[in-house]
Amino acid sequence: MTLLDMLMRRFVTVGHLGIIDHKGARHDYGPGGDPSATIRITDPTLYRTLFFNPELHAGEAYMDGTLVVEEGGIRGFLEVFAHNRDGLRSGAVRQRIKRTKKRFRKLMQRNVREASSKNVEAHYDLSNDLYRLFLDEDMQYSCAYWPTDLKPLDEIALEEAQLAKKRHIAAKLRLEPGQRVLDIGCGWGGMAMHLAREHDVEVVGVTLSHDQYALARERVEAVGLSDKIDIRLVDYRDVEGPFDRIVSVGMFEHVGVGHYEEYFSKIRDLLTVDGCALLHSIGRKGGPGTTGKWIRKYIFPGGYSPALSETFAEIEKAKLWVTDMEILRLHYAWTLAEWDRRFQANRDAVVAMKDERFARMWEFYLIISEFSFLYGKHMNFQIQLAKDVHALPATRNYMMDGPGLLA
Repeated sequence: MTLLDMLMRRFVTVGHLGIIDHKGARHDYGPGGDPSATIRITDPTLYRTLFFNPELHAGEAYMDGTLVVEEGGIRGFLEVFAHNRDGLRSGAVRQRIKRTKKRFRKLMQRNVREASSKNVEAHYDLSNDLYRLFLDEDMQYSCAYWPTDLKPLDEIALEEAQLAKKRHIAAKLRLEPGQRVLDIGCGWGGMAMHLAREHDVEVVGVTLSHDQYALARERVEAVGLSDKIDIRLVDYRDVEGPFDRIVSVGMFEHVGVGHYEEYFSKIRDLLTVDGCALLHSIGRKGGPGTTGKWIRKYIFPGGYSPALSETFAEIEKAKLWVTDMEILRLHYAWTLAEWDRRFQANRDAVVAMKDERFARMWEFYLIISEFSFLYGKHMNFQIQLAKDVHALPATRNYMMDGPGLLA
């Protein structure tokens, strides 16, 4: 316990964390107050592993049941971590580890075609029924748009916020009837159906997930839009254009930093001369970084949320215009909070479908993701791109008019 005790005394400077060791002795850290939680460690080997890599091994120990939350719940425990994470990552040794990881991050995100397919399968082919348990009715698995910051979860349902997101994006695309639209990473087809139904456009949606592909095609057929929407199981790099509009929501996080130039060059090549694209992605406030090992190992293999600086650098290489930019800071925190609420309401069903270890893994993922937006450095960005400087009006007024009303 000596190593862990040394780490905790330096780590917890906000709130309170209690640790009950494997012998039953209690240790308390921090000045007190909120946030507060108490955990019990049942495996003495955890003291050493937590000291050397707390972010990875705390998640694994919670999944395995060797770290038991006694007071405050898993949400309270992770909130203590969220408020104190900077202290945990400080120190010369951890800074050296961080720099070393950055040198190898392109290898961690080497998303060539075969690797991309396997990474998508690991997350998105878990079960359509699983995602139905916590997503909205349209199965939008990306940041919603909450038009008000006054108690958003109390005043606006998740379904309304996800519809607002689709309208928000459609407004920026400046769609006209008959245009050809590419949806890169189309998920279960919700965005494609919205654009085709509300704006009378033709949409090609591409995904690498077999489960998403099958269900998206079923949904498109069920609503009578098969003549306007073509869902394909294909890598975006193998798509042929041209397209008047391109939209990509929640897919850029799976591209990998070493493939950004390839991604933006493909968008450039697929667009018509007067076309435009809208990229919606998670990003980070600071400079280039790496994906945490727990998230990379259990949730998003090959995934990475980019800094704006490295994103813009690759856009410049592709010789594209950035014609509009918006940062959504807290919207994903509110979205994830609602996903977690729905997940907890259906937790027994998740355990029956998977098992208890999976349920713990998934709630850990949802909560740490929420807190990364609420207390950390993550946000969402929407970047509008064009090949020609004259492709779009000089002001944003067009986003406020017509059926694609900007919320």
